[in-house]
Amino acid sequence: MKINSADNLDVAELPRKKPFYTSLFFQLGVAIVAGVLIGHFLPNIGSQLRPLGDGFIMLIKMIIAPLIFLVIVTGISAVGDVKAVGRLGVKALLYFTCATLFALVFGLMIGNLVQPGAGLNIDPSTLDGTAVQEKTGEAKSASEFILGIIPVSVFGAFADNNLLQVLFFSVFFGAAIVVVGKDRCAPLIGIFDNVLELIFKIMSWVMRVAPLGAFGAMGFIIGQYGIETLGTYAKLILACYAAALLFIGILFIVAWAFARVPLWQFIKYTREEFLLALGTASTESVMPRIMTKLNNAGCSRATTGLVVPTGYSFNLDGAAIYLSISLLFLAQAFGHDLSFGQQLAALGVLLLTSKGMAGVPGSSFLALSATAAALGIFPVAGVALLLGADRIMDSMRVAVNLLGNCVATFVVAKWEGQFDRETMKRAFAGENTLEEETSLPVETGEDEPAKATCSHCGTKASHSAGSILGSPAAAPQH
Repeated sequence: MKINSADNLDVAELPRKKPFYTSLFFQLGVAIVAGVLIGHFLPNIGSQLRPLGDGFIMLIKMIIAPLIFLVIVTGISAVGDVKAVGRLGVKALLYFTCATLFALVFGLMIGNLVQPGAGLNIDPSTLDGTAVQEKTGEAKSASEFILGIIPVSVFGAFADNNLLQVLFFSVFFGAAIVVVGKDRCAPLIGIFDNVLELIFKIMSWVMRVAPLGAFGAMGFIIGQYGIETLGTYAKLILACYAAALLFIGILFIVAWAFARVPLWQFIKYTREEFLLALGTASTESVMPRIMTKLNNAGCSRATTGLVVPTGYSFNLDGAAIYLSISLLFLAQAFGHDLSFGQQLAALGVLLLTSKGMAGVPGSSFLALSATAAALGIFPVAGVALLLGADRIMDSMRVAVNLLGNCVATFVVAKWEGQFDRETMKRAFAGENTLEEETSLPVETGEDEPAKATCSHCGTKASHSAGSILGSPAAAPQH
């Protein structure tokens, strides 16, 4: 019998479907459920699990600053146009301002409709504001916040993990490479590309303990604050989560209308990252992976490098919705029915304070306290009423913040002509594996397929990222 040549293929060369239990999505799901159960039934043990979650986030933070620096510098050098980078930054900030303003207005609309604090009739004399002070850091004025973006020392910015300062320096460094000339700086760019590969290898190791981090974080939240908190603040929590779902629906429309991105497919593509962010209650825990997947979904490296880190401070849509609804909740709890003019004034204060509080511990309490002090709507100590519900809101804020920044990246990339929809389709179809996603595509146009500089031959070619990152023996053949 004649055997077909295809039957002679080495079985090891055929793709094998991995067992479901090896999927990071499955492992994270099991870890989160286990954390909830431990926290609920064994709260004393659950409240002691915080070091697991904090340790994982610290491991992620360890690589974020160098990752941002390398992505932005290599991305700008690939663009080769300083004016284009400046234009991209202006468009990103314009989008952030409009998105945050809309999120604040949207939250006020939901708060007026649901009336989450109506009927509580809180007595101001029963409040103690010391608990809020313990939760918050030091507030900064608008001028201090802006000046704080400029690093006093570049090494200090990296040591303190100040992402805005790292981003600020990275833009200047990348622009300097463009001005000096990519040819003269080619050896340096090659080193940066190689270091970036090492960073992603470290990231792949760190992600192996992600389920452990999610387990610890969820066990601590439930063990420390208890599921019974849901009943105490039921109306406020329902209002915030309903607003979040409606806002996500608007993001679906924005993503499709401006960039023709099917957001449901993107969420499916990034489901592991979103589940990890929800489990750890932190968007920083997924920043490296979400930047990688955005690049592999057709956004240029320069766009992703600028928009995502900046959005972590300037485009907090989920936090904006929470602040608006919480403001009305507190006002209603003290029996104040805010007029349209008072709500507009509060909107302006929140728009400013939500930016100036970026990166400050307890930023939501600070923003609400500053608004209360500025407008005299309710006692500043009244913000303490939110202490019990604040952690329960983390999932809502994290999901909307993360998805809002992803949509912002798609919109700005499309707006600047640095979005490749065909690459996006291939990514959503599952043609990129996780290993392939560790190579960030360089600048792409709308109709031009993503091409990376081959580290082995120095030419522009559509190699798979896996071959570029692999051993010399796996180098692409021309």
